[in-house]
Amino acid sequence: MADYDVVIIGCGPAGLQAAIHAARQRAKVMVLGRLEASSLFKAHIENYLCVPGVTLGEEMLKIGVEQAKTFGAEVIHEDAVSTSQDNDIFYVEAESGQRLSTYALIICTGVSRKGLGIPREKEFVGKGISYCVDCDANFYKGAKVAVVGDGSAAAHGALTLSKIASEVHLITKNLDVSKSLLDELKHSNVQIHEGRSIKELKGDNELKAIVLDNDQEISVDGLFIEKGAKGAMQLAAFLGVNLDPEKFTYIVTNKKQETNIEGIYAAGDICGPPLQMAKAVGEGCVAGYYAGRYALKKRRKENKGNDS
Repeated sequence: MADYDVVIIGCGPAGLQAAIHAARQRAKVMVLGRLEASSLFKAHIENYLCVPGVTLGEEMLKIGVEQAKTFGAEVIHEDAVSTSQDNDIFYVEAESGQRLSTYALIICTGVSRKGLGIPREKEFVGKGISYCVDCDANFYKGAKVAVVGDGSAAAHGALTLSKIASEVHLITKNLDVSKSLLDELKHSNVQIHEGRSIKELKGDNELKAIVLDNDQEISVDGLFIEKGAKGAMQLAAFLGVNLDPEKFTYIVTNKKQETNIEGIYAAGDICGPPLQMAKAVGEGCVAGYYAGRYALKKRRKENKGNDS
């Protein structure tokens, strides 16, 4: 039996609205995510129905969390770092190591808008630069690699690579992760360059070295850019969820916000443009409603089987 009926990855407007609609059905709901990771957090909203004037996104998200809790949803302010499936049960691991099981999973992670923004970055994509440790780590067995980022994706990525590569450097301005993840990182063989950023990329046809803002040059075979929380590609890839065929950036859903995998739903920016709060809330409503119904049906069926 699963711990939860519905687990929602993402604490933005889509995830919180999904939590409200699933929890109102008496489903046991867990929301996993950091408010500050939402693109709404630092936004100013003035085009949302029935909200006059300009409203701070941060305030709206905090109100949304309390609304979700009022209906019975639980919230953990941590990123999800991995997902898996065993028969009809899905598993989500939080950055603290807590493992959650659920009948239905809703992905509301938003989309990554973050790159390094330095010269030659695009030139080296696929030639030493990757945006997905889980996808490309095995290409760097015994190699020298670096990971750049400040969140759980960077920390978790560096730990994953430490088991594969011969040398791992983590470049971070300010490592904002849970204490347990930080402790695990500090007890690994990852070399942490805290308070540093990358200012230059070197190489001819392939990336060969990175230069930090203190002029330290580090020879690398690969650089993984993992800024923020885990994105759709990382969390959905190993579950077999279909992404859009052109850019592999968005999750494909139907009108019920169902993906191609039974029990997995998605909502918000991760489902494609327009990247607007109104769309995210609407899709979150639909995803929460149908995911809740699906999960409760699964739980009733399982309880009935246990009683017989």
